[in-house]
Amino acid sequence: MSGLTHFDQAGKAIMVDVSEKQNTARVATAQGKIVVNEAVYTAICDGSVKKGDVLGVARIAGIMAAKRTSELIPMCHPLLITKCLVDFKMLPEQSAIEASATVKVNGQTGVEMEALTAVNVTLLTIYDMCKALDKTMQLQDICLVQKSGGKSGEFVNPNL
Repeated sequence: MSGLTHFDQAGKAIMVDVSEKQNTARVATAQGKIVVNEAVYTAICDGSVKKGDVLGVARIAGIMAAKRTSELIPMCHPLLITKCLVDFKMLPEQSAIEASATVKVNGQTGVEMEALTAVNVTLLTIYDMCKALDKTMQLQDICLVQKSGGKSGEFVNPNL
């Protein structure tokens, strides 16, 4: 189990002790997309989804999810997030919406899980608000785009 920090010497799951780590500025960005049918894409773009402002509600849901990641992922530390930005890129040629989340903290552990959680919940909220119009929507390509800070330093996803 070398290299895996969430296990003790006996192989039991543990929360990593970060008490000796230095506080550093840490940033992580994740992204993913939801592919919808043309009717849903048009309804989101023109604001005619009956449940309301799909992207506005999804943005708030993503921010809330980032702040509550430690309640969902068992080994995540609660973090004092200093910034969470959720944004969208409309992809008309794919009938898709790309969501990205950037999360910042000045702390002892990274915010990759918070960014990934924000993207997932953002996309799930879009699904929830539009499921009456299209139950075949697909969440795709959810991944970490980049992260900085901490002992491991900079990471940029080479697959993007």
